[in-house]
Amino acid sequence: MPMRNEPDLTREIVYEFLECLDEGIHIVNADGITVFYNRVASRLDGLSIKEVMGMHVLDAFPSLTKKTSTLLKVLKTGEPIAEQHQTYMNRKGKQISTINRTIPLRSEGKIVGAAEISKDITQIKELAEQVLQLQERIREPRSRKAQKESAYYCFEQIVTQNSLMLREIEKAKRAARTDSPVLVVGETGTGKELFVQSIHRDSPRMGRPFIAQNCAAIPSTLLEGILFGTAKGAFTGAEDRPGLFELADGGTLFLDEIHAMPIDLQAKLLRVLEDGGVRRVGGTRFHSVDVRIIVATNEDPLESIEKGRLRRDLFHRIHVVGLYLPPLRERKEDIECLTHYFFRKLKGQLPTTVEEIADEVMEAFFHYDWPGNVRELEHTLEGALNLAEGKAVKLEHLPPHMQKKQKKEMLPLPGLDGKSLREVLGELEQKLICLALEESGGNVLKAAKLLGIPRQTLQYKLKKREG
Repeated sequence: MPMRNEPDLTREIVYEFLECLDEGIHIVNADGITVFYNRVASRLDGLSIKEVMGMHVLDAFPSLTKKTSTLLKVLKTGEPIAEQHQTYMNRKGKQISTINRTIPLRSEGKIVGAAEISKDITQIKELAEQVLQLQERIREPRSRKAQKESAYYCFEQIVTQNSLMLREIEKAKRAARTDSPVLVVGETGTGKELFVQSIHRDSPRMGRPFIAQNCAAIPSTLLEGILFGTAKGAFTGAEDRPGLFELADGGTLFLDEIHAMPIDLQAKLLRVLEDGGVRRVGGTRFHSVDVRIIVATNEDPLESIEKGRLRRDLFHRIHVVGLYLPPLRERKEDIECLTHYFFRKLKGQLPTTVEEIADEVMEAFFHYDWPGNVRELEHTLEGALNLAEGKAVKLEHLPPHMQKKQKKEMLPLPGLDGKSLREVLGELEQKLICLALEESGGNVLKAAKLLGIPRQTLQYKLKKREG
């Protein structure tokens, strides 16, 4: 069998690779003739590969023109087109939404073709529109009684005995009486949204909309339109639609995981906060809005700034009031009261005969670090109540990793001098903190870096020691 020459073999490997991608790939030569069109592109457009291969772009897609075809535009200008949002009707009558990237292909400095990469975001766009439609219902008139009975959390539902948490609650209550921006910092599961909803419920805006949006839950290409709205013609298929700022007019807009918002979008958010209004994507009309902004992050904001994930100027604008929620492992005194609170709550929701929680379970809870914080505690207890069949929740009903940790804690160890492991570790921690502060000349940020922990965590520990 004769050997295929190397260029042909390389071309086959490249084409096979392109066929394996989840994106649609459309490649044309310098004359605009299609030389590659993969199965994903075929499915998106509703065309067979045979209908497109070897055809000029305008012959295969009669609805396009030299001005509207991104492939032909790139061939002419030699400039790439990045992150272009497009919504169109394919040959089968199905509406498709894509994010396209079109790039020129060069050989020895000469443009020899162009390639377009299309990512299907139809389902994501549909979900985003459903979210907006649901949010719009918030604006529908409701009776004053119905507004007061809305299912927002209140400060009385924050269960704590910790002095730092009680101090943050008092700060939040005072902040609720104003319209100033609030930044809530805390690890996942510490109760950030509980604080945010309580602030809204305790504020003069209580009867107005409360809208929450996780900035990490929506692709950056769609987040701008969701926040600020879209104007008809902003991109193919775009319609006049208000964004979350307009929907929250008169009320509160909560932006969670603000550090996940793209930097360029953070600049636009800062402009909205400064101007008190928005311009929809693709529009020129200014829409004034009266919105109270509350944002949250599960990262140390100064670390986010250092890593380039959060704009410093935006931080200063939203950090008018700062609330810092300590993790559960740093407020162990709350474990018992939270456990009993969730126990009573869950007993009313689950068909269970359990009447009490065994001491060994409380001991295991106390020695566990709770990386998922209060949320993990609630879900752990719920899981245990589902498994327990007798009168008490026992150690055997807890997840295996908790059981193993508790059994290790119960082993007698030499050198503890009658102290518990927690007491010994606490003393060691205090010594290390003192050494780090001495080494850094009292600079908390430098001391935190020496210890390898976030600055806020060190501040919590220092406040706890002082308190």
